[in-house]
Amino acid sequence: MPHTDNGRKRPTARTTRATRTTRTARRRLRHETPSTVAVLADRTDFAAMRRYRSFRFDDHAGYLRQVEGLLRALASQGTHISLALFDPMAYEEYCADTHLDPDTPGSRTRYTADVAATGARLTYDGRPLAHLLPDLVRAAEQQATWEYASALLEPGEDAGRAAFARASKLLRRLVETAGDGSHHLVCSVSAPDDANTPLVAVVEAECHGGLLRLEESAALLFCTVLAAGIGLGSPGGVVLRTTRPGEPETVRGWCLDGDGLRPLTAGEVFAAYCTDAETGEPVPPEPGVDYLAGVRLE
Repeated sequence: MPHTDNGRKRPTARTTRATRTTRTARRRLRHETPSTVAVLADRTDFAAMRRYRSFRFDDHAGYLRQVEGLLRALASQGTHISLALFDPMAYEEYCADTHLDPDTPGSRTRYTADVAATGARLTYDGRPLAHLLPDLVRAAEQQATWEYASALLEPGEDAGRAAFARASKLLRRLVETAGDGSHHLVCSVSAPDDANTPLVAVVEAECHGGLLRLEESAALLFCTVLAAGIGLGSPGGVVLRTTRPGEPETVRGWCLDGDGLRPLTAGEVFAAYCTDAETGEPVPPEPGVDYLAGVRLE
């Protein structure tokens, strides 16, 4: 009995090779296409998304395990992966502004793409998600602080530029004054609309033999927050903690005064560090730490 294929043509060697070539090319393109995964970092955000029927996850821990599995699978294919935070409130506003149905995977995908373009991101480096999420949350908080502090400087652009230039000079003088060692600088400025939630920026600096290293983005945030305090005349200050091999850690402090930083006395620095901010009760000083007066920066 003769073989029949119901009139269908058998694939030739040429068409088979072409199909394989196409599939190989697509796999290569997938490897060269970056991917962004937006993650619900805490249980409150996860609970907010469960109101959508198309979001089919039952518990936060299981959801995070699935996210981690996805990250590993993408990484195994050589894909460059960025992590971003998925903010349910921002997502709801996004869908309202763009006239999208929030209860669809497609809308969540579009929101994630926008977050990847404008929001804080962290490159996936293979570490467990539990280690990456705190860094991602910190990056998002820093971006939000920078955006808010920048907005405070916008109404008077010339004054804002002058305040930023002044803040940059003060940061440079702070590091120069500190000298060699590892330095941890914290700038805290009262926000005009919420005195209980200050703007905070942190810079880590290394200075050895006259060579200075600090992260540019952290320095930008520090100067922007300090400039906002200068421009608005808000209460605020700077704390500098220095570590050197074989020596006690030192802590110095300054408070905002006009367009400058007034050095605190050793007693003021000690009182600030050794007083509970909420109760006003004294707390023991840190062992191995010297509380020193700030130095004049001019």
